[in-house]
This record gives sequence, structure tokens and C-alpha cells, in this order.
Amino acid sequence: MFEFDKRRIVSVLSFLTKHFYAFESLFYDCKNINYPNVKPAIFALWHAHQCALYANEDRGTLNVMISKSNDGDIIAAATEHMGIKTVRGSHKKSGAGATLAMLEKLEQGESAAVTVDGPRGPKGKVKDGVINIAKLSQVPIVPMTWYSPSKWLLKFDTWDEFRFPLLGVKTIAVYGEPIYVPADCSKEDIEFYRKKVETALFDLYQYAQENFHELRK
Repeated sequence: MFEFDKRRIVSVLSFLTKHFYAFESLFYDCKNINYPNVKPAIFALWHAHQCALYANEDRGTLNVMISKSNDGDIIAAATEHMGIKTVRGSHKKSGAGATLAMLEKLEQGESAAVTVDGPRGPKGKVKDGVINIAKLSQVPIVPMTWYSPSKWLLKFDTWDEFRFPLLGVKTIAVYGEPIYVPADCSKEDIEFYRKKVETALFDLYQYAQENFHELRK
């Protein structure tokens, strides 16, 4: 696995995304597993698994919440190069505006994607934001994960250990069962659903690891 520090991230991602479409077949081979038959949906994924969004079947109407930070600028540029819309902000800074914008997109029938441990971690810890969006919008959360056992991945020196596939690397994006958050759920209920999403993501990743070769057939 190739490692890059933060100083190289901007130049590497800029190059990759600029030429992504011309060399798509070389860079990306992602198979969707158990893609949900629900629209709109709120796709919940780890910050490090954003490459899975390029294979999303609703990519043309998919909106991703990305923080207003230097790292966010990098991810936003890469995301928009992939044909995915962005909503800038977080659940704290600029949170109200970003959440309202995302709710408006969902009301219009478009889907959303939320990196549930972003924008700065801790890695593998789901935050409340995705639960609140699901509660307010009454749109289900669909947990999703991304995996490849290949060593041909770029590994960036970021808090989430972001990876990017190269040279036709085979990957999978695995989707879990929709999770519906009731509109009248209490603060305690929100914690219950937060843990439910977190558990689903860990279980999906383990399933992807253990069944990768069978799922890729």
C-alpha cells in the first residue's frame, strides 16, 4: 500500500479526479451489493469510504455533506469531479444551514450521503447528525461500506486513513437494510439509533471482508 502525507494530497487528488473519467476503467471497478430499492435515501458511510459513492446508482441526484475546511475543500473538489453534488457545512459549524439545505434536497426527492464520523473523527464513531436528518426528513438511513483486499491502494496520511484504488483494483460497496428513525423519537431514542447505525456499519465491513471473493463473482 502506497502512503502519502498531507502535503501531497492536494496535487495527487487533483490529478486523479481531473483524469478520472478518461481512465475510469483503469481506476475503478466497484460492484454494488444489495443496493437498496428505496428513494430517496440517506446513505451513511465512514469518511474513509467515500470512493464507494462513485458507484452509487443514484449518483446524479446524490448530495454529500462536506465540511468547510481545508480537507473538505479537497474532498469537495474530488466529489464534484465525480458528478456528485455537495452541501458545504457540518453538524456544528455552519450546521444549521447545511442541514436545512440537505433536508430541502431530500424533500425534492434527491438522496443524501453523510460521512458519519466526519469531518474530523474520531474514526469509527457515528455522530448524531445523520440521525437528526433522518428524524426530520422521515427518509430512511441506508448503511453502506466499501472494501478491497488489494495492496494497490493509495493510502493518505489523514485521520481516517483515506484510500484510493488504482489500476483496475476490484472493490465492493455493500449496503445494509434501511433504518427508519421515527419523527417523535426522544434524546434516548436518538442514541439508540446512533448505535444501531454504528453497529450496522461495523457488521457490514466485517461481512465485506469475510465474503469479498464470493461477492465479486
